Amino acid sequence: MTVKVRDLDVSLGGRRVLNGVSLEVPAGSWTAVIGPNGAGKSTLLRAILGLVASHGGISVAGADLQRLKPRQRARIVAYAAQSPNLPAGMTVFDYTLLGRSPYIPHLGRESARDRAIAAEVLDRLALTAFAARPLGHLSGGERQRVVLARALAQQTSVLLLDEPTTALDIGHQQQVMELIDRLRLSDELTVVTTIHDLTLAGQYADALVLLSGGRVAAAGPPGKVLTRAVVERHFDARVHVAEGPDGRPILSLERPVNMEHP
Repeated sequence: MTVKVRDLDVSLGGRRVLNGVSLEVPAGSWTAVIGPNGAGKSTLLRAILGLVASHGGISVAGADLQRLKPRQRARIVAYAAQSPNLPAGMTVFDYTLLGRSPYIPHLGRESARDRAIAAEVLDRLALTAFAARPLGHLSGGERQRVVLARALAQQTSVLLLDEPTTALDIGHQQQVMELIDRLRLSDELTVVTTIHDLTLAGQYADALVLLSGGRVAAAGPPGKVLTRAVVERHFDARVHVAEGPDGRPILSLERPVNMEHP
């Protein structure tokens, strides 16, 4: 399903956080939203979910999300927050089952089908062995997979992920990104992520949207957005941009030359 955002404005606490933001994510593609701290990346995802008030247009496959009730919206778009509330005593299975909430009647209980879907998702993410384990007994990489499992249990066509690799070491970052890409391709998902690591964003996403000061400063293929000039201007960082074997950009920091101690 294609995601479209048009002229989106969001104000929080009397401060304009997003100003006239527009983007389009084609069905089945992956767009990474990048930008410096405070640029409005997480707020953009929360606005699409209806978690913060906004003005402008937000649609998925032509449906106006702003006109839908929360349960209806949750059947179209799934969301994995950057720092979700993970009750330490809740099991992995029960937490994954929370993804079925949009389909469970009020005051009702989950059905056998809901439980089967949760079990299937855990199997796909190699988490079946962890089903009965409390969330408080998981490693960082395991927690990220469980958060993704809950989102996948919603069985939506659009997946929004806020910093899915945060606090992970380089190996677990790669594993999570590869997992997201495999799921996107196998389930024909439309994926939108926020991400701090610019090289990771450039390696995996089909397109990048750079937010700076609450506005879209650049958008397009990774090679167009991740240029030395763009990164230095909006991140205040000196970088070297190289082209990887697949033509995607790889960034590395450049230390200033010390003229006194060459």
